[in-house]
Amino acid sequence: MPQFFLNKRLILLLVSIIFLVALIGFSLKERTELTWPEQFIKDTTGFVQLIFHKPAQLVAGFFENIQDIKNTYKENKLLKERLDEYVTLEAQLQTLKKENAELRAILKKKESLRDFVPIQATVIGRNPDRWQEIIIVNKGEQNGVKKDMAVITPEGLVGKVQHASQFTSTVQLLSALDQKNRISAYVQGKENVFGLIEGYDEKRKALLLKEIPFDAKIEKKQLVVTSGLGGIFPKGLPIGEVMEVVPDQYGLTKMVYVKPAANLYDIDDVIIVKRKIGETLQEKEEAK
Repeated sequence: MPQFFLNKRLILLLVSIIFLVALIGFSLKERTELTWPEQFIKDTTGFVQLIFHKPAQLVAGFFENIQDIKNTYKENKLLKERLDEYVTLEAQLQTLKKENAELRAILKKKESLRDFVPIQATVIGRNPDRWQEIIIVNKGEQNGVKKDMAVITPEGLVGKVQHASQFTSTVQLLSALDQKNRISAYVQGKENVFGLIEGYDEKRKALLLKEIPFDAKIEKKQLVVTSGLGGIFPKGLPIGEVMEVVPDQYGLTKMVYVKPAANLYDIDDVIIVKRKIGETLQEKEEAK
């Protein structure tokens, strides 16, 4: 009995080896078609791969989109910071350009003020409630500034020193609504026409040149400058140009609307000027 089972096992082993060899030989043989078990296994495997491939692809794409959003957010934040820096730099550049142009103009103006003693000053204060009336500059008596000195920009006259302390001064602008704010001036032409700057028209943004003779011939665009006859302002400082000539309220004289040569609204740097003649007389009096 045991020998029978032993022979049976040996026979089963040989049959298995023969079947395996036959299967290997069958698999190595070139074929144009697959058997139905192979087709079934292959189709089943492909179907399972398809089922798991799409969700896996969606999950992977989801996390990739999240990462892309994070990267986009970081890049957007960085670009905004760079843009803010650019805007700041652009504003600083424009300010520096403006200051450079103003300082160049002031330097050029200083060179042309041979008959005056120029004192360069910077506006450090301006009250919004009195914007058209006064400004405060950073030069005072310690720098030689005194009351009633003329104050100009490279474009022209802007006002006069109203008060001078040790280190700062208050400047009254030409546009100030003050009846005492008078300037002796004349209209340049073949025959100079003299008058007084008195007052300011806020609607027209023009100075008022009054007491002009009724028969005086004045045309638009003619220049208006200081006459030097008032004893305060030096002669020849530009005030503005003629906008319009009208009769005064009594019809006996004319009044001229004068467009200011200087920008009275936006003032950053000014020049305080003093006559050299007045300075010489003062030095002689002090010497005595």
